[in-house]
Amino acid sequence: MKTDESFKICVSGAHETLGCGQASLDMAHEIGTEIAKHGHVLTSGAVTGFPMWAAKGARENGGTTIGFSPAANAREHADVYKLPQGNLDLVVYTGFGYSGADLMLMRSSDAVIFGCGRVGTIHEFSIAFQEGKPIGILEGDWDTDELLREIISKDTTRDHDLIVFDSDPKRLLEQLIKKIKK
Repeated sequence: MKTDESFKICVSGAHETLGCGQASLDMAHEIGTEIAKHGHVLTSGAVTGFPMWAAKGARENGGTTIGFSPAANAREHADVYKLPQGNLDLVVYTGFGYSGADLMLMRSSDAVIFGCGRVGTIHEFSIAFQEGKPIGILEGDWDTDELLREIISKDTTRDHDLIVFDSDPKRLLEQLIKKIKK
């Protein structure tokens, strides 16, 4: 249910989740569920793993989902990148590979939630942090949150007031919405 004050909330995380565990996927699903229940649009990479589980949660709860693909078209998306199209209402085929799709995704979103991830997640975080986006970092049984905390602690030039940490997906989203509205 989209509201008059709906935001585009990006969910970022590993597309290959063997090191993340099932609990992280359950949390991703819960994040997507909460984004939909709050009437916001979920944006993500049009990939498997953490983002796909978030999109699944949003779709199952009547939410709108938009995925940004590294591919130039649907055939390349499926045949070259071997990526799914399910759980997404719209796929934006960027044609710019993963790095270009990351930039477009971050620029197109009002805020970003980071879960369990790897190098692509760190890349997306770097863009969002540099762009001054409101950022939510999901804490869990993985080391991504600790790594992001370390990166943030070493930066003295950017606004850290737009960053929230929490282990509860619903609480994290609610805190993030407050940051967007500031």
